[in-house]
Amino acid sequence: MAFHVPISKDLPTSIDGNDMWVFAYASLMWRPDFEHTEICDATVHGFNRSLCIYSYQYRGTPECPGLVFGLDQGGSCRGRVLKVAAENVDTVMAYLYEREMINNVYVPQMVPVTITTEQGTTHEAKSLAFITDRSHKQYCGPISDEEAVKLIRQGFGLGGACIDYLISTAEHLRNLDIIDHDLEKLIKLAQ
Repeated sequence: MAFHVPISKDLPTSIDGNDMWVFAYASLMWRPDFEHTEICDATVHGFNRSLCIYSYQYRGTPECPGLVFGLDQGGSCRGRVLKVAAENVDTVMAYLYEREMINNVYVPQMVPVTITTEQGTTHEAKSLAFITDRSHKQYCGPISDEEAVKLIRQGFGLGGACIDYLISTAEHLRNLDIIDHDLEKLIKLAQ
């Protein structure tokens, strides 16, 4: 099924002639599945990585939801940015809409990020990020560990088991020297 990317003056297109950064904070870090020319560590401020979304497709179903990450309001989030060449922006945007906007639980926005190069230098840029829509029915907000573990254990969808998603995300965060203690605790409890 082909997804149409809405025309928005705020979102990049190939017509702009500019490369585009895409902020990755969970599965896009370890399975981007789109062509990119560069990948760097990055931090976005004003949002945090949060297990705050009921998964009805990739890691669960409406009848038996799983739990996935969203970028929720407040704090900051370390992750990666992937650079997309200008000529590929439209193709990548269409792919990302098909993947991330399947239930419209995110709001795509261009957000400021601090990018750290392999050489250790930093610079500011704008990046596409998929921000949690707190008004969406799949937004669960903060939940108890007990409820999270239940969702993690039961969650299985088109992308596989919810626990596998969390383990892969935790492994990639550790590779970036990011230890998410809450995530590590939930994985242990769910196993």
